[in-house]
Amino acid sequence: MPDLSVEAISRLSPSELIALIDQLEPTTDGLADIDIDEIARLIDPAKLKGDEFVRLISGLQRLSGGTVDIARMGPQTFARLISGASKGQLDEVLSRPELRALILGEIFRRMTTHLRKEKARDVNAVVHWRFSGGSGEGGYDRYETVIADGACTVNRDMANSSRVTITMPPQDFLRLITSNASAPVLFMTGKLKLRGDLPFAAGMLSMFDLPKP
Repeated sequence: MPDLSVEAISRLSPSELIALIDQLEPTTDGLADIDIDEIARLIDPAKLKGDEFVRLISGLQRLSGGTVDIARMGPQTFARLISGASKGQLDEVLSRPELRALILGEIFRRMTTHLRKEKARDVNAVVHWRFSGGSGEGGYDRYETVIADGACTVNRDMANSSRVTITMPPQDFLRLITSNASAPVLFMTGKLKLRGDLPFAAGMLSMFDLPKP
């Protein structure tokens, strides 16, 4: 049985750590005691070689839903892991539907808890998100966020009329929500496209407590 203590894992090289994750299964003894947030803090994507970043995210996807649920990773740790990845690493992860779904799904799940209720108290709005290169209608992955009564809920079905529709590549979305890109710059360069209430869209992100890596 592998030693899954933080002390033991901290002594591993990046390649050794990825190899360990490759070995783990949801039924591995001792997995319930692993601190996924602490382990993720030890990982610097810049030090991973070849397909190791993809193998890392794939390992988390394989173990997700159990004791190593990615949802247990802290917001700053998650943001640092994503923002520290290179364009090539993100492109490779996002090219795989199951890993793309894991990353985007986790981001939108976290949006429900990062809403600044004091800023959204009087807001009632539906936002449709469309991410290019997806498997849905028209080649987009779609998410719907509903902000109402000081709460944010997320749907995959576009059940409501939107106040604004946002279309962009998922890579730029990841950069945006980890504070590594500016919405105005993305808009001016055509990477972020808006349809609907533009003034609302311009201030929308300020309603969320975006973690900084």
